[in-house]
Amino acid sequence: MRNSVRLAELTTLRVGGPATVADCASTDSLVATVRALDAAGIPVLLLAGGSNLLISDAGFGGVVVRIATEGVRLGADRVVAEAGANWDGLVAATVAAGLGGLECLSGIPGSAGATPVQNVGAYGVEVAGVLRRVRLLDRASGEIDWVAPEELGFGYRTSVLKHSDRAVVLEVEFALDATGRSAPLGYRELAHALDAAEGQTRPAAEVRAAVLRLRAGKGMVLDPDDHDTWSAGSFFTNPVVPSSRVEQVRAAIAAHVGDVTIPTYPAVDGVKFSAGWLIERAGFAKGFPGPDAPARLSTKHTLALTNRGSATAADLVQLARSVRDGVADRFGIRLEPEPVPVGIAL
Repeated sequence: MRNSVRLAELTTLRVGGPATVADCASTDSLVATVRALDAAGIPVLLLAGGSNLLISDAGFGGVVVRIATEGVRLGADRVVAEAGANWDGLVAATVAAGLGGLECLSGIPGSAGATPVQNVGAYGVEVAGVLRRVRLLDRASGEIDWVAPEELGFGYRTSVLKHSDRAVVLEVEFALDATGRSAPLGYRELAHALDAAEGQTRPAAEVRAAVLRLRAGKGMVLDPDDHDTWSAGSFFTNPVVPSSRVEQVRAAIAAHVGDVTIPTYPAVDGVKFSAGWLIERAGFAKGFPGPDAPARLSTKHTLALTNRGSATAADLVQLARSVRDGVADRFGIRLEPEPVPVGIAL
């Protein structure tokens, strides 16, 4: 146990007050620690890469269990990773081994175990589409079992794991393409960068390189010297508007910005709008609110809220509320945050 650890040191937003931290470098120690804390009635916060948390300046009143398990086992057409394994390192290892399937998820910060919790996705690929199974510790029963994707209630950037702390992810297993080809290209920007048509495949290594270039251009690859990357990635999810409200939203957009082409995508329960596009059209430009603000929108990408070096969690919350409320006032769409707030309300 380490006492009075500044959680800002363990998150990519670099905010968060003090807490007691228990470092778990093996799955056995992770299981034993969580079980012991639960038995003692001590609140637990699970943390690995820290890329999807917005933690209060007051810190956390229980124990932060830092998941530092890093094992990765490559197979002929699959990979198994412990929950604390660095996600992009895992993707790089699969591509280097001649395995395809994860390359579109290159450059995403965080840990392997967090990916099914959020149903992480990028450039047309979601974890739900490549996951074979997840090994979970059930904190209520104490049992450890492998669980199939069908049991995880996957949706857009969500799963049953996101909305309950009952289960702890211990390991994840992904199905891969042994030929080394990428997943079918399902994102126009990426296909264009590769001079390919949507639906085609390319060598996984080529796709990974293209994805990293695109992400770096948006400040979405971690760089300690670039404050545009001191973020949680995309702060808001792309909103899915029910079919019954789509025309109302389109009319609200037209009333504010005129007759423009609105980027939308089909979704299961309606139409998905681009959060970044809505933010810009609502009047929040890159770098908002200005160069002297401790928390700003990225200068490269309006969907990222960034810490310019001295921001507090309160600063980021204030910025998030300004953007969220501004979009809602103008277009009637409420943006939902992707990071999980801890001890703080958005």
